[in-house]
Amino acid sequence: MSDTSRHDAWNAGDSYDIYMGRWSRQIATKFLDWLDLPKLLRWLEVGCGTGALTESILSQCEPSSLLGIEQSQAFVATARANVVDDRVEFQVGDAQRLGLPDHSVDLVVSALVLNFIPDKEKALREMRRVCRPGGTVAFYVWDYPGGGLELLSTFWQAAISLNPEAADLAEDKRFPYCTREGLKNLASAAGLLEIESTPLEAPAVFKSFDDFWIPFTLGAGPAPGFCVNLEPEAREQLRDTLLRRLPILDDGSIPMKIRAWGIRAATPQKSY
Repeated sequence: MSDTSRHDAWNAGDSYDIYMGRWSRQIATKFLDWLDLPKLLRWLEVGCGTGALTESILSQCEPSSLLGIEQSQAFVATARANVVDDRVEFQVGDAQRLGLPDHSVDLVVSALVLNFIPDKEKALREMRRVCRPGGTVAFYVWDYPGGGLELLSTFWQAAISLNPEAADLAEDKRFPYCTREGLKNLASAAGLLEIESTPLEAPAVFKSFDDFWIPFTLGAGPAPGFCVNLEPEAREQLRDTLLRRLPILDDGSIPMKIRAWGIRAATPQKSY
């Protein structure tokens, strides 16, 4: 485990769903609208997490089959509980070593996971391998360098104001390639073709300060992992700092925005 990833906690599927799943669902709908793919295709979802994108695929795209692969056993358990559909199967697996035959699916999608995979190019090559010739590989990740996840930018700015060393843990520093060009370059290096990109944006409105703060105290994900590992006094200081800095409206709500980069590419017509 790298020093910067030591707080990345992925063993609580329900907690992660509260922290990030609700925002992923908003972006998932926009992502699938943008892809605009035919019905009755064989789908593979790499890094399916707790099933946010899975649910949207089922409701919007009418797949003939959908296999979700996820490394976290806890996330797979949550996905199985959240998504009950005869077309879906969930498996524990590694994105860098997909245990599937060549050209066995029509398309491969992935949501908010590529930046956490150690060998991203290898994972994309695996996605290309299992997808049929001329099929689609598509994914989205948060625009960390561009401040696309405003809730995280605000959290880390407050944390860094109290402890400058926290800057090394923030996603914008850890994942500087999560830009339009950086992600297109990754797709190209993996042998994908006809690469397109688009910003995927949505509002993120918290009902109250607790609605914003509590997900950070549940420990699922990098920022929550950092938060729960603080000493109680330091965590309370962080809470108070955020309470002062957040744009809280008169009704107690906190309006923010989220933005991810969507990438779509084609697999070669001939395998190589």
